[in-house]
This record gives sequence, C-alpha cells and structure tokens, in this order.
Amino acid sequence: MLNLVENHSLPRTAAFFDLDKTVIAKSSTLTFSKSFYQGGLINRRAALRTAYIQFVFLAGGADHDQMERMRKYLSAMCRGWNVQQVKEIVAETLHDLIDPIIYDEAASLIEQHHKAGRDVVIVSTSGAEVVEPIGELLGADRVVATRLVVGEDGCFTGEVEYYAYGPTKAEAIKELASSEGYDLPRCYAYSDSATDLPMLESVGHPHAVNPDRTLRREAVARAWPILNFHRPVRLKQRLPALSVPPRPALVAAAAIGAAAATAGLVWYASRRRASVA
Repeated sequence: MLNLVENHSLPRTAAFFDLDKTVIAKSSTLTFSKSFYQGGLINRRAALRTAYIQFVFLAGGADHDQMERMRKYLSAMCRGWNVQQVKEIVAETLHDLIDPIIYDEAASLIEQHHKAGRDVVIVSTSGAEVVEPIGELLGADRVVATRLVVGEDGCFTGEVEYYAYGPTKAEAIKELASSEGYDLPRCYAYSDSATDLPMLESVGHPHAVNPDRTLRREAVARAWPILNFHRPVRLKQRLPALSVPPRPALVAAAAIGAAAATAGLVWYASRRRASVA
C-alpha cells in the first residue's frame, strides 16, 4: 500500500522507475527508431546486421552474455554519431512519439509519489539523449542512464563510460542514497525485467511491473507486489499534475540502443517487401 504522506522528520525517500515497458508501453529507442533512421544515423546494411540482436532484445530473451555482446557491438556502431543531431531528433519528435504511450498507471504512481514528498528517479539502460528528455516530460527529479564517451568533435568515440545495467543500477541507487540521504528500506522501485533484480533488492518496497517470466517467478517467491500496466495515456492530458520542475540529472548517457531499435524496423520493412514481391 502506497503511503501518501511522507513524514518529513524522517530521512528522505525516492521511487526508482525503470523506463521501457514499465513507464512507457514500448522500448524508448524503438519509439524513435524511424526518426533516427531518417536522420541517417545508421545505414541499411548495419541495420540488417543487428536485426537478430534486436529481435532477441524485444522478445525479452537476451541473457547477460547476449546483453554484453549487444553493448559492445552497439557502442562500436554508434562511433561517429553526432550527439547534437541525436538530441535534436529527440527534441523534435518527443511529444508526438512519447505522449501517447505513457502508461496511465505509471503516471498516477509518479504523481502519488511526488505528492507524498518522494523524489522520482528514472533508471534506464537506454541513453540520456533519449531518457533525460522523457524524464523531464514526466517531471522526474533525476535520471540514471548509460553514457558513451563524447570526443572533442562532438561525436561518440564508441567507448562506454558508464553502462546502467544490472548491478550497476543498484550501485547508482546506493550512491544516490548516500549523497541525497535516501532511506532505502523506505524507498520504492519498479521494473519489468529480471535483469533489474539488484535494483529491486536495493529498496524496501520493490514492485514487478508487467514482469517477464523470471521476474514474475521471483516476485511470487518473495511476495513482491505484481502490477499490470495496460492503459497508455497521452501525457499532455496529465501534464498539469505531473509538471514538477526536474532537478539536474545524475547521469548523462548516450543513445546506445538506437541502432538495434532501428535494425528491427528496417528488417521488418525488408521482410514485408520480400513477402509482397
């Protein structure tokens, strides 16, 4: 049961949200995939090479080793991408693409946590060029995400500076708790993926949202609440309630997932053309 009134004589608390399939109904990078492809960030040949990786990722079947191989491949693929171009593409299409796919249930939870005096933190494996604008739209106080090294020319070097995945998410939460004074046993966390078990284990109130098979099994075994979000809503309709001025993000990141998301789109289109022919 969500405590709607925060006792301000106690240490501060926060609610930590995974993004994809937890707050929004799709992959954040997949949502922008058409825009990234049209912007020329990835060519057709490279997109086709990542089609299988994208399929595994979206199907929820990627294990740790596959995720590591995906990270290495995509970071290399992103080498040379102009960071400002990525930001501009996201800014131009953010409202049209993201507004319709916010889960109503997630928006309500964010609103309730803010009313209770808790910070809201988005913790995502995707990059800040995608995640930070979405976090601002949601009124999140902070963002934790993956980041790639940016060279002096304003382009990604292909090196990974920080990968917000698995245990590193839990480490970031603990660092935040130390710097912000969060009392983790009284904090909340929400995710759909078993890869986020370390993050969920870090707080006193973990929740499985639209969980994959492994996370559902763990949630049942540990008597964690299981939430089913299924009502996307246009964020504009809820914006007055959610427009809490965001504080600077904790971690900046790179749009590392854009290449794989675009791969799925191009692969699907090519298959459709082949079937028609």
